Amino acid sequence: MNTHEMVTHRQRQSRPEDPDNNHFVLTFENNRHASALFGQFDEHLKLLEEKLHVDARARGNSVAITGDTMATNQARRALDYLYEKLQSGGTIEISDVEGAIRMAVAADDQLTLPTMERKAKLSMAQISTRKKAIAARTPTQDAYIRALERSELVFGVGPAGTGKTYLAVAYAAQLLERGAVDRIILSRPAVEAGERLGFLPGDMKEKVDPYLRPLYDALYDMIPGDKVERALTAGVIEIAPLAFMRGRTLSNAVVILDEAQNTTSMQMKMFLTRLGENARMIVTGDPSQIDLPRGTKSGLVEALQVLKGVEGISTIRFQQADVVRHPLVGRIVGAYDAQYKERSEDAAENGDA
Repeated sequence: MNTHEMVTHRQRQSRPEDPDNNHFVLTFENNRHASALFGQFDEHLKLLEEKLHVDARARGNSVAITGDTMATNQARRALDYLYEKLQSGGTIEISDVEGAIRMAVAADDQLTLPTMERKAKLSMAQISTRKKAIAARTPTQDAYIRALERSELVFGVGPAGTGKTYLAVAYAAQLLERGAVDRIILSRPAVEAGERLGFLPGDMKEKVDPYLRPLYDALYDMIPGDKVERALTAGVIEIAPLAFMRGRTLSNAVVILDEAQNTTSMQMKMFLTRLGENARMIVTGDPSQIDLPRGTKSGLVEALQVLKGVEGISTIRFQQADVVRHPLVGRIVGAYDAQYKERSEDAAENGDA
């Protein structure tokens, strides 16, 4: 990116007579990037208006933004970040705009100490492979990526759609490409929807594959398909049912355990003690979606309690607000969470807890 372009891609015009209202114009030098930034029929600007309650009006390669001072500054930071992404050769979708807005708002929400300075630019943790680069879209995703970078064992827990599994696989692909590890090991307990592996057709790989499809999907997003197939054949990417992990020491690898809420206490302990030299473990799951037989304690729930505060372990908890799928998914998750909480409270009152 040209340094001069980075400095001069916007011009601001203020209206100082109204201290509670801010107005400025951002001018972007590259017309093609400006068009992509504003979106088809200005859909990205309309999202800014909806989320930040500002007025954003495009004219050519400029956009005039009017509204509350904090909100307009958040809009500016979001647009600056997205424009620089386009300058770097990236593309933006509506989900990227949503993520930039979330991060811009979060940057202001976190300024609770008088010594903290307001950052002029957004800084989002990223995961990059040759095929794709992913930036955090929520503050929790940002914390999760940073935790993956610093901790040997990371628990990512929370509802579906928050990106905890996808980011785990992306991070593993990044380390593999860089040569930081020799292999990726993907595992999942085979307890879902009342199924038992023995009743499913095919050999063991064919039995297990349906359970690991979300992990495969993320892999193919990060690594070209032919390379994934070769890596699977060579054992560089290994599919290891949880039951087959016993007795192994996993070194020079990224090991991902998905749907960990469906592990038993013994299974979880067995898995965690497989950690070898130069290895990373990532454990993901949703404690509100346990499919274990009634009365069986979740190994994930127990591990979160037992390992709290242990050095070298990070736990990142995702919430409904971190759902980055279709907006309706977030509302669905919220409705189920409310029902789950209500039932738990009823059970506690009735002495069933």
